[in-house]
Amino acid sequence: MHVRSNLSDLQRCVIVALITTDVHARDIVEELKQENVQSVYDFNWQKQLRYYYETNEGDGEVVIKQIQAVLKYGLEYMGATSRLVITPLTDRCWITISGALHIKLGANPAGPAGTGKTESTKDLAKAIATLCIVFNCSD
Repeated sequence: MHVRSNLSDLQRCVIVALITTDVHARDIVEELKQENVQSVYDFNWQKQLRYYYETNEGDGEVVIKQIQAVLKYGLEYMGATSRLVITPLTDRCWITISGALHIKLGANPAGPAGTGKTESTKDLAKAIATLCIVFNCSD
């Protein structure tokens, strides 16, 4: 109902981002159901970007897990911005980048122009709440 109401630009941006994230979550749940995932050790579960709150001696922190990668939630607030529509290709890109970050490396997605490399990288940075600086080194 709110989508059709008279919203400010900020409110509309937030609602669109929430809907985009919710649609992706719905698709993930449907995939997990179709693949009959019943264990947290199943690859189809492990490949998802997952958030956990972990405590150590009274202190807690949010960690993000994907495959073998474990990353600390960065707490970097980037404002109300639009979100990328997450596709299976985006998921594979995120798996590669999160794995690289886990072993303290950077990422350099390569491929044809206009395929979403920069947007995928920036959207992962939003998802893990960390600063992302993009360098364009082309001519």
